[in-house]
Amino acid sequence: MSLPIGILPLPFAAAVHDLTTFHWDGRIHVSELEPPTHIAPYAAAVDADIVAAGDDIASGRLILLHDPAGNETWGGDFRCVTFAQSDVTTDMIRDPLLAYVGWSWLTDALAYRGAEYVGESGTITTTSSIPFGTKQAEDQSSQIEIRASWTPLLNGERTLSAHLEAWQDLLREIAGLPPDETVVPLLSRLAVRR
Repeated sequence: MSLPIGILPLPFAAAVHDLTTFHWDGRIHVSELEPPTHIAPYAAAVDADIVAAGDDIASGRLILLHDPAGNETWGGDFRCVTFAQSDVTTDMIRDPLLAYVGWSWLTDALAYRGAEYVGESGTITTTSSIPFGTKQAEDQSSQIEIRASWTPLLNGERTLSAHLEAWQDLLREIAGLPPDETVVPLLSRLAVRR
């Protein structure tokens, strides 16, 4: 259900404004996503496909949750939840440090962008699929998945923008893309739930 920003709590409306006006790297195609229900009183979500040379090479999802009363588990009144995945090479999947590197992509991006947060948590999953039998002609595939959440510390001076920049950096990193200055705004109206 889409709601006018005017009837949302001011802190959440400001965060949704940051999300809807953020200028995305031109290789990251972002669209609104129906936010989850029953997790928080207010939520907004976006879906991202990372495209290079016309091919989807990675994907991600970012959910912004808000509980004006605060949430003891979160350690605040906002929570960012993300899922990002990408194919990786078989050499990368054999690296026993890949999961640690994947986690550092997120924490380093948050630090680099000056995004203040607490309560970070998540899992990194690496998988390798080897085809057999009638499927043996298919290529072996390997993937990394990052599932993470953190509580952004937002106030009048600290906005969601630094967290969005960090999430964009994570998406570029998981896709193996260098930084790019070409940016595209999210033009559609974001669906938010109350």
